Amino acid sequence: MWHPFTQMQDWLADDPLIIARGEGNYLYDTEGNRYLDGVSSLWCNVHGHNHPHLNKAIRSQLEAIAHSTLLGLSNIPSISLAHKLVKISPKSLTRVFYSDSGSTAVEISLKLALQYWQLKGKTKKNKFASLKEAYHGDTFGSMSVGYSDLFHHFFRPLLSKNIQLTPPHLFRFRDGLSKKEALKAAIVEAKKKLQRNRDALAAVIVEPLMQGAAGMWDQPVEYLQKLREITQDLGTLLICDEVATGFGRTGKMFASEHAGVNPDLLCLGKGLTGGYLPVAATLATEEVFSAFLGSYSEFKTFFHGHSFTGNPLGCAAAQASLEVFEQENVLSSLEPKIRHLDTILASEIAPLPPVSDVRTWGFMVGIELMREPDKKVHYEPSEKIGIRVVMEARRQGIILRPLGDIIILMPPLSITFGELDQLVSVVRSAITKVTCNS
Repeated sequence: MWHPFTQMQDWLADDPLIIARGEGNYLYDTEGNRYLDGVSSLWCNVHGHNHPHLNKAIRSQLEAIAHSTLLGLSNIPSISLAHKLVKISPKSLTRVFYSDSGSTAVEISLKLALQYWQLKGKTKKNKFASLKEAYHGDTFGSMSVGYSDLFHHFFRPLLSKNIQLTPPHLFRFRDGLSKKEALKAAIVEAKKKLQRNRDALAAVIVEPLMQGAAGMWDQPVEYLQKLREITQDLGTLLICDEVATGFGRTGKMFASEHAGVNPDLLCLGKGLTGGYLPVAATLATEEVFSAFLGSYSEFKTFFHGHSFTGNPLGCAAAQASLEVFEQENVLSSLEPKIRHLDTILASEIAPLPPVSDVRTWGFMVGIELMREPDKKVHYEPSEKIGIRVVMEARRQGIILRPLGDIIILMPPLSITFGELDQLVSVVRSAITKVTCNS
């Protein structure tokens, strides 16, 4: 096997951890060892593993049909799920286009936006704006709007050039501005850049409130609100990529709800099926959808899709996951757990000498480690501090994954207060043990 985002030379030199099963918020390996799933199996799992309601829904659907195409046909779970997604999403969104991953959900949103303007006769609108350090996936379109030098520099010759906006956190940490000053600077820059490119601008795409793979960099709600205001004033589209931030991760069903923002396109994935099956969705407004309507000979069709679009098993799992949100009052039960997590992070993690910053929004947490935080002196990549902290946490029964020297916590929404205490306690222990000799 060739593993994703994995240096295989290191992998082959060590004994692999092989997961055999999951139960609740825990994973079990082939040796019978138990681990708390501290990153929700790459930010996907929502209600815990082996959830009886999701299991039942998939088994029931399996007895009917596992897959049928949406090209010229439809199926019951995809219809039911679409109704539920429209009901819970920002009110402007009325149409659902299915795919299989967050990256393809983003790719679809970009293609929809581009073709929308072509169909409207505004053929010069062919550029996108996104935030610096954004990550929107690894297909070519999504790489172009979410360029990460670490991940994507080999492919740069084939990536389209787009407009990059400086998010507030860069003004704070690069230029030493206060939060208020940084927000103002980011808004001023966005207005200037977007205004200057208004004739060529097809859409602005943003991870609302928290840039995940960039290192868990948070934004104030006012920034998202201003981006929506600017795009409306300029008559362009706003795409919210909620692949990572959606389905309760920030404390609400969607992060954009914190800002009261209604995007023109919404990208969903990861937690959509409760972390069970690879289903993603791109939601669009009726205005965008209607531009694609016409006679067959006009060729206005959105010529995009894949073999497993609207897979019935996946859609059944997603529908069951949304039912669990309702039946178990998941969102309302999150509020006290989020407050507890913030409290113990502030008391147990933030004071540690190598902790430069603790960034949180709901159950999305980034703990940045530095050799000398006051002087912004980083550890050397060869020291592999983040990896070593994660491996030490694994020895203590917690599964985590770093982004460089940023330790990411993204537990399932079903995690208990006691498990939150365990998670933070082990992270504190692992950071202390690894960094005291580094």
